[in-house]
Amino acid sequence: MDKETLDNRKAKLAAFIREPKYAPMTESDIAYLWQVPPQERDALHGIIEDLLAHGQIVVTKKGKLMPPEALDMASGVFSGNERGFGFVSADGSGDVFIPADATNGARHKDLVLYRIVANGGANHRAEGEIVKVLSHGITTFVGTFEQVKNFGIVTPDERKLPREIYIPKGETGGAVTGHKVLVRLTKPEQGAVTQILGHANDPGVDVLSIVMEHGIPHAFQEKTMADVQKTHAEVTEADTVHRIDFRDRLIVTIDGDDAKDLDDAVSLERLDNGHVRLGVHIADVSHYVPPRSALDEEALLRGTSVYLVDRVIPMLPHTLSNGICSLLPKQDRLTVSCVMEIDSAGRVVSHEICPSVICTARRLSYDAVNAIITGQSVPADMPPEITDMLLDMAALSAVLRDLRAARGAIEFNLAECKVVLDDAGRPVDIHPYARNAATSLIEEFMLICNETVAEAFFWIDTPFVYRTHEEPDTRKMEMLSEFAARFGHRLKSQVHAKSIQTLLAGVDKTPEEMIISRTALRSMKQARYTSENKGHFGLAAKYYCHFTSPIRRYPDLQIHRIIKAQLAGTLDDAMLSYLRENLPQICAQCSSAERRAEAAERDAETLKKVEFMADKVGMVFDGLISGVTAWGVFVELPNTVEGLVPVSALRGDTYMYDESLMRLVGRHTGQSFALGDALTVRLVRADTAMRRLEFVPEG
Repeated sequence: MDKETLDNRKAKLAAFIREPKYAPMTESDIAYLWQVPPQERDALHGIIEDLLAHGQIVVTKKGKLMPPEALDMASGVFSGNERGFGFVSADGSGDVFIPADATNGARHKDLVLYRIVANGGANHRAEGEIVKVLSHGITTFVGTFEQVKNFGIVTPDERKLPREIYIPKGETGGAVTGHKVLVRLTKPEQGAVTQILGHANDPGVDVLSIVMEHGIPHAFQEKTMADVQKTHAEVTEADTVHRIDFRDRLIVTIDGDDAKDLDDAVSLERLDNGHVRLGVHIADVSHYVPPRSALDEEALLRGTSVYLVDRVIPMLPHTLSNGICSLLPKQDRLTVSCVMEIDSAGRVVSHEICPSVICTARRLSYDAVNAIITGQSVPADMPPEITDMLLDMAALSAVLRDLRAARGAIEFNLAECKVVLDDAGRPVDIHPYARNAATSLIEEFMLICNETVAEAFFWIDTPFVYRTHEEPDTRKMEMLSEFAARFGHRLKSQVHAKSIQTLLAGVDKTPEEMIISRTALRSMKQARYTSENKGHFGLAAKYYCHFTSPIRRYPDLQIHRIIKAQLAGTLDDAMLSYLRENLPQICAQCSSAERRAEAAERDAETLKKVEFMADKVGMVFDGLISGVTAWGVFVELPNTVEGLVPVSALRGDTYMYDESLMRLVGRHTGQSFALGDALTVRLVRADTAMRRLEFVPEG
């Protein structure tokens, strides 16, 4: 039985067991009912074992197969905490709290079967217990090796794993004390060293450890590189057949100074009817990455490029990402273009999506464009036609931004900082990211392009990849409303993006702006990729997708393939069947890879921030309480560095955690430490190994 047949039968059996009229049956009952021949009984057994292993079905003590919901169970991923407790996340529901005595041996990231034992109220989480660990999510980890007599001990970098893993004699892989190592778990608290990454103090090993910790592929496979060798760099006339030739148009790229993967270019023309024609031209990566090739399979595995403090781990090899596909100036490049006619009110009145070929006139930086459109300066060598086009672009982007704001799109004005490193990888400064009129201009053009493409293919009714941002959880919105009210602000409605936008506008330039903005962001659901169009809550958009960055995002690459097949008339029944069957899994993989990349980027930045603060122990800082837990409060400094004030450091009383108002309250004095409160603190510890800062209140 081939894989496709097995997958189909697996889906059919899972659906059968979930049917409302299904009566619990044993494996033998199902084999008899379905008339499974003897030679295929082993295959049926394997299908059932696989469904059980993934929590899609459960088996009773009497051997009856049932859906988990029938027994008030569900499967999900366990997120453990250092203190023993954890949470389970399952699609379509909020986090379920699992007390330390109800984890049943589950470890961080394990796939588990769990049962709800207490439903949460309006301001409390539901509580559950782990019934069974279905599979371990972490089988390898990164840690620091220590030689002890004739064996070793590894302290995992992942704080949610046991603090010491025993490495038997003969399994140390030649590691010595101080080495960063990759360990394969062989038992719950025992493992074997499989790779030495280098000494913990070697330059770059700290960030490499984070890459390995998150399981991010960082070296391309040989078969992938063999595929790259087959690609040709020069655009030939044969490549341009059936493409619209835009090489005579004035087209530019606008990016950061250090960007190398230039995947979007823009053009703008004034029309006689008072409208403008905006062109967004995106690198046609799909021309160079054949479906289901080794190159394609590795791109899907990676899902996205990862931008760390000291390096970029690209989704595609540099030959493609920084070379053949990158829209370098004055070089012919293959693209997929979305050309939109936009009226004076910012409405797209017509559009054309097409394979194309372009040759950009100039590579521009955000700083240079910002200086031009804000009237600061124009470089002496800047052609006047480019200057005029940029001014027209600025005018259009302002109209688009106002139109988006009018419909209720949420704009989070959060302080984001960049950690500056020296040549040895040591942090020397932390400064705000430079956002200006030029970055806003490109952002608006990409947004309108993504919306236009998503809406066009929604109405074609073809399988597609959408960027979905669902409405926030009611409980979290109620908590946000109560929190904002503490500062005298009102959340008018809990189900409309416009009301959150109004709230954020009301806190603009107030002392509480940062903390309310962060709380509002944390109240949102995470955006994800789906094969169904469910709209984008944060953008207040009915249709949205990611079309504009195929060099660094796999969903964009997949979308380009669908678009080109649709336009070429090659979207036949076989391809439609493939897409309908596989797009949900592709979307899930891309969403998972995105979360993995975000976690690695966050951990690397946190590490360098802790290193930056290491020589500042003993110094006093003013900050705001950015998080409240039962074990302490987190304080964020103006430079976005965050550290913990343990509850044990809050002297003079016993403090109780009030989750509903997100504060710690003194049992006797009534003194409180609440989210958003100002707090002066002294830095007492900077632990780079644990990537953690510890503060105590000052005064």
